[in-house]
Amino acid sequence: MKDAFEPFIKLIALVVGLLVVVTALSAFLIGIVFFVLRGGSLPDLSPDKTEMALLKPLEAVYLGLIPKEGMWKAPEWSSVENEPNAEDIKYGKELIANTSEYLGPNGKVKKISNGMNCQNCHLDAGTAPLGNNYSAVFATYPKIRGRSGQMEDIPKRINDCFERSLNGNVLAPNSREMKSMVAYIEWLGRDVPKGETPKGAGIYEVPFLDRAADPIKGKVAYENLCQSCHMEDGQGMMRADKFGYTYPPLWGENSYNHGAGLFRMSRFAGYVKANMPLGATYERPMLTDEEAWDVAAYVNSLPRPQKDLSKDWPDISKKPIDHPFGPFSDTFPEEQHKFGPFTPIKAARASQ
Repeated sequence: MKDAFEPFIKLIALVVGLLVVVTALSAFLIGIVFFVLRGGSLPDLSPDKTEMALLKPLEAVYLGLIPKEGMWKAPEWSSVENEPNAEDIKYGKELIANTSEYLGPNGKVKKISNGMNCQNCHLDAGTAPLGNNYSAVFATYPKIRGRSGQMEDIPKRINDCFERSLNGNVLAPNSREMKSMVAYIEWLGRDVPKGETPKGAGIYEVPFLDRAADPIKGKVAYENLCQSCHMEDGQGMMRADKFGYTYPPLWGENSYNHGAGLFRMSRFAGYVKANMPLGATYERPMLTDEEAWDVAAYVNSLPRPQKDLSKDWPDISKKPIDHPFGPFSDTFPEEQHKFGPFTPIKAARASQ
């Protein structure tokens, strides 16, 4: 008989328990209402600014290398039509974007370069922020450059690239091609005040590591992040029409020679930090600083064309910290000038 009434007893106990909870909750709510009516105030339960910052969506947090505000932008391309030399400017842009088609090994105009395009180093035809763009060229040339020790104009600077980055021969300063490239570069920098360097010009400066850049670690980074475009052998991906590369070679006989700017570790590291791998920008970098330095060490430790550099840097005290060839005005070895660590060299120079 006891077992027969047990479920009923449990049900009565559950109902009584629920009534107690409801009564207590009602009393609590009545107490709050009475408290408020008597002039009391409830605590502010809204999240503070710190908590709101933590709750901010990840995609809204800016993770770029430098602030976007004030970044240089190229003039609107449609405005070219208003220029008296519009055809020269348009041809100049075409030459920079597709250099090899006109001036490469199978060039339609001349055969004077290695098959790479100017925009392989100067992204988006020299307009990408921190993509080695041309924004400051018109404003800062002519100028004396430490590498040559001479006054250089824009045609001389362009021919430096032909001889080094494109491992080729120079263009005649009075040729249509040279005049058109100069016209395009001057048009890009038309709004930059003379003598000024706008924000986003040149290449990003990656902070120095506290160690030497490591080619072995760089090989791993290259295999994971770079070889899908530049290929395992570093020879790039040729266009179907054989007039140039979709993705350029990074070493070997068709790449830049050891006199090019990108052969310096800081230049290569800064370039890839802000622009590589495919899809990266200064606003959305994909490489860590360590990966950028190490992949630079790997790529620049591999064979490439050589150039006579005997006339470079007549004043050796003006050589950059990471210039990889002696003699130097300090006592640090050539290998440290190439791979680092660079901080001790910088500190020694600052103390002189």
